[in-house]
Amino acid sequence: PAYTSAYRYFHDNPDTEAVEQTVFDRHLVGSSSTYPARVSGYVTDSAAAATALATATKSYNGAIGVDVDKKPVESVLVWAKKQGKKTGMVVTSQINHATPASYLAHNESRHNYDEIADSFLASHHNIDVLLGGGWQYFIRQDKNLVEEFQANGFNYIDNYGQLAQLPSNEKVLGLFADKGLPWALDDSNKHRLSAMVAPAIAQLENKNGFFMLIEASQVDWAGHSNDIAAAMAEMDDLAKTLEYLEGYVEKNPNTLVVLTADHSTGGFTIGQGGKYLWQPDVLRSMTMSPNTIAEKLAGQKITSTNVSEMLNFKISEVEASELIATKKSLPEALITFNNLPKAEQEKMNKPTVQRLLRQHINRIIDQRTVTGWTTFGHTGVDVPVFAMGKQKELFEGLNDNTDIAKKIFKLLGKQ
Repeated sequence: PAYTSAYRYFHDNPDTEAVEQTVFDRHLVGSSSTYPARVSGYVTDSAAAATALATATKSYNGAIGVDVDKKPVESVLVWAKKQGKKTGMVVTSQINHATPASYLAHNESRHNYDEIADSFLASHHNIDVLLGGGWQYFIRQDKNLVEEFQANGFNYIDNYGQLAQLPSNEKVLGLFADKGLPWALDDSNKHRLSAMVAPAIAQLENKNGFFMLIEASQVDWAGHSNDIAAAMAEMDDLAKTLEYLEGYVEKNPNTLVVLTADHSTGGFTIGQGGKYLWQPDVLRSMTMSPNTIAEKLAGQKITSTNVSEMLNFKISEVEASELIATKKSLPEALITFNNLPKAEQEKMNKPTVQRLLRQHINRIIDQRTVTGWTTFGHTGVDVPVFAMGKQKELFEGLNDNTDIAKKIFKLLGKQ
């Protein structure tokens, strides 16, 4: 809920008295709990949550389209295909990441990326359009899955420009990055999700209808990084996509759109430290992600001037000197990391200059905006549910994440 609330203030026109509604505000209908199967407690990971949203089955953290006994469970996407509908998935992560994987694959672990990519090929008859990242998993030394998709009738594209030239009514595999797509702040198209969704829908339209999964995947990634700048840019990309779908539903009223989150990430708070304040102004003018700024600063001299130019707001000499000290702190950070037990090391990323600088830049932005975080992981709070179009009232009030799939199954004729 903090993300959609914050987007309202980020999106607000500060020159007017009113705080303008967003597309999220217009279509809020309820909320959803997110807890996984009892064996994994109350806080879900993305795999268990996606399995719940895709199959109406509570499972353990890490499960991809399988139940607690690791037996495959059918997804709403595969069921829709069996009903004669076309199916598609458009995401900003790699297309074999936890959420899309749970709609098309079955695996005991979300981390088996190559196996999941292989499963996508084996299940190619269940999908018509796949757009996102993932070259690394589909063009490998041991096999080239792209060529095998092409042999099974898929058109393959690898840059956004080709989206406008797709032959109609044909299957499409589009991979646009090695893993996930670039951050919205860094991408050649800052609204790349809606840029993919519109041509994907054009491919899927047919008299029997279609089922489509769309994921603004990197809102979650920004939360994991405690990166409010990237988070708001990703939310803006999602908002533009929802605005496009709003127009689509007006022209095609027999369409249902449901939007929710699989969980919340980062324990993000609007305000921190006892201040009754949140100041998103600086976020509106940023033109590159903190990750890219850190990458640049890792290879050049840090001054208040060059950091200010990259951030698009002025930092002090003291803040610049603190960044320099952070850059020099890598040897000490590595000693601390190496002294941790192996089990602890596996829960965190090994320190690098870029990673340390990115965290420090995020803290500078947090201080300017008065943004707070409680964790680099997920939280167990309920998440909003938004819906528009035909049968949207089914999703009103409190849902469980499995209810989302149960209701979609019912709408698709499964009793």
